[in-house]
Amino acid sequence: MQHIPHPARLAEALAAAEPQGTGNLLRIVLVVMVLGCALAAWFLLRGYKKDD
Repeated sequence: MQHIPHPARLAEALAAAEPQGTGNLLRIVLVVMVLGCALAAWFLLRGYKKDD
């Protein structure tokens, strides 16, 4: 096994990580989906509240 200097390893890791560009979009979609589900549940469940 040959020795690869630390900066070269870091550069290779950065180059390999660049094609993965949908991470931020996926996080935004998941957060919006969770918030939307919580809002829809609140809206639907508040109709079951009994006013005595």
